[in-house]
Amino acid sequence: MENVIEVKNISKTFGTKNNLNKVLDDCSLEVRKGEFVSLMGSSGSGKSTLLYLIGGLDRDFEGDITIDGESITKANMKEKKLTDIRLNKMGFIFQFYNLVQNLNVMDNILLPQVVKGASKASLKKDLDEILKITGLTEKKRAMPATLSGGQQQRVAIARAMIGKPDIILADEPTGNLDSKSTAEIMELFKKVNQELGITILQVTHSDECAEYGTRTIRLKNGKTI
Repeated sequence: MENVIEVKNISKTFGTKNNLNKVLDDCSLEVRKGEFVSLMGSSGSGKSTLLYLIGGLDRDFEGDITIDGESITKANMKEKKLTDIRLNKMGFIFQFYNLVQNLNVMDNILLPQVVKGASKASLKKDLDEILKITGLTEKKRAMPATLSGGQQQRVAIARAMIGKPDIILADEPTGNLDSKSTAEIMELFKKVNQELGITILQVTHSDECAEYGTRTIRLKNGKTI
C-alpha cells in the first residue's frame, strides 16, 4: 500500500541563538493510504508541531516531507502549489472548533469551498451526504452558539470533509469534550476512515482515543519510537 505521508529526518528548532529548543530531532514516519494513525507523546514532545509541519502550516524545518509523493519543502514547492494541496487534499480539525459564530452550521461547513469559488448549489449533494454522515441534518440551520461542544466539533469535521480530502489532520480533536462526546467523535472518525477511505492522522494524549486508530506512533525526545 502506498504512503500518502512521508516524514524524513525532520528537525525543528524554536527560539533564538542563545536560547534554542529543539522540539523535533531527526524524526521520521510514514502513513499509508487508508490508515487511521494516532500520534502520541507527552506534553511538549513535538506532536502538534509535527502535525503542523505535515500540513504545510509551518515550513521552517530541516529534512523533507512528502504528500502523495510530492515534497512540500520550501526548496521544492512554491506556496501557491502548497495552498492548492491544502485546499484539495487535506482537511484540518483542531482542538478549538474555529467556527464562524455569525454563520449557521450549513454555511460554516461550506465556507472553505465557497472561498475557493464553488457555488452553494453545486455543493448541495455533497453537503447533504456529509450532514447525514455527521448526524447534523436537523441542525443545518442552527447557529454555533446553540450547539454542544460535540456538535460543534462535528461541524468542524464536516467542514474538513466537504472538499473530499485524501487526508484529515486532527490536533487533539476531543481535547475540549466530555467522555460521551469524545466517544461519539471517535466513532465518527472511525466511520469516515472505514467507509470513505480517508486517511486520518490524529494527535492525541488519550490511550482510549488512540485505540480507535489502526496504528499508534509515539514521539519521545523529538523522535518517533
